[in-house]
Amino acid sequence: MTMRPLFSLLSPGGAHARLSVLIFHRVLPAPDPLFPDEVDTARFDQMLGWLKGWFNVLPLDEAVRRLQAGSLPRRAAALSFDDGYADNHDEALPLLRRHGLPCSFFIATDFLDGGRMWNDSLIEAVRRSPLPSLDLRGMQGHDGQEARDLGRHSITTIEERRTALQTLIPLCKYLPPRPRQALVDAIAARAEAALPDDLMMSSAQVRALRDAGMQIGAHTASHPILASLSENEAADEMARGKARLEQILGERVTMFAYPNGKPGTDYLPQRDPGLARELGFESAVSTAWGAARGGRSDPFQIPRFTPWDRGRGRFGLRLLRNFRPH
Repeated sequence: MTMRPLFSLLSPGGAHARLSVLIFHRVLPAPDPLFPDEVDTARFDQMLGWLKGWFNVLPLDEAVRRLQAGSLPRRAAALSFDDGYADNHDEALPLLRRHGLPCSFFIATDFLDGGRMWNDSLIEAVRRSPLPSLDLRGMQGHDGQEARDLGRHSITTIEERRTALQTLIPLCKYLPPRPRQALVDAIAARAEAALPDDLMMSSAQVRALRDAGMQIGAHTASHPILASLSENEAADEMARGKARLEQILGERVTMFAYPNGKPGTDYLPQRDPGLARELGFESAVSTAWGAARGGRSDPFQIPRFTPWDRGRGRFGLRLLRNFRPH
């Protein structure tokens, strides 16, 4: 199957251009048995080769400006990473440089220099627990609908640990930031697990990404669900993340990514794009599927998507389907 002509047809240049923005989070040095679908270096290298052959890959900030100006080339695309994992610098950057492709990295600043995101604390607690089962009875989480007891989970096999995480992560995800962190800390204590402190980038690694020609964007300070915060709290999270990155880099930060990024669930489309604009950002990205449309897409709600298929043909077809209206 020849993909390039199909991408040219569905993603023209100029005033009717379409912009495909791909989102990644991690690139692992080797496959992770606990998360077999997570991207590793071999798979990322393969993806970059396909994307380089099919698309004109631009820096995201330039791509959004050209989308608004009606000057995008055909088959326009941009690459992005969220959160600020150390493997973005250690594993992804060398591959991006080898392929000669630009990428934007959105950093949650509270976790730099030895910090850890709540979900990774939970994942590593379950992964590293020496116990045959994890007794969380009497502890409550919330799935966005109702409070639920966290129960008891057998964790003697990889499959059981994966099943436990599939249950626990959604029950912690939509709690307010402080109660969520307190709950995750309590789970880690019951798991009797020693947690790592090297999962996220250092400030020096963020600077190294910028010095290598990559773009750095803000992703709040503590990665909260913005929709669960008051307007003042949301603005403070966005502003603190921006200010910290500007301090690290010594330059303005003009791009923002909404944590989790689903409109209406994770951020408020009627409020948060306006906050981003008021804080001095020039564009913002979500995780709504689709390709941005020239003259029609809000530069403060640019959609992003990543195909998960392993084969070249299926990967390409998934990208082609992303041009359909969502």
